[in-house]
Amino acid sequence: MPYKGAVHTITADNGKEFAYHEQISKALCTDVYFANPYSSWERGLNENSNGLLRQYFPKHTDLKGVAQKEVKHAVDRLNSRPRKGLDFKNPGKLMGDHMAALAA
Repeated sequence: MPYKGAVHTITADNGKEFAYHEQISKALCTDVYFANPYSSWERGLNENSNGLLRQYFPKHTDLKGVAQKEVKHAVDRLNSRPRKGLDFKNPGKLMGDHMAALAA
């Protein structure tokens, strides 16, 4: 809920993790869209982020064996990495600024 004001839409795949999409949509006052099966280009940012995560956790890594410290390190690195689509600004700083503006 702390991100409610920052969520404009959600684009999901057809996985079971979105079985409660109607409740999520209602709680966040946003629309949920579903990508077509086998159409990864419809979720480009997600696919790009997955690729970046693979730098830290290769495919088939058993995430149960990954320490929380390692996950935090990867998240911090990715959120501080400048992105071309954000005019070479980093997403962590932009999200922090956005959340601060919402709280003001």
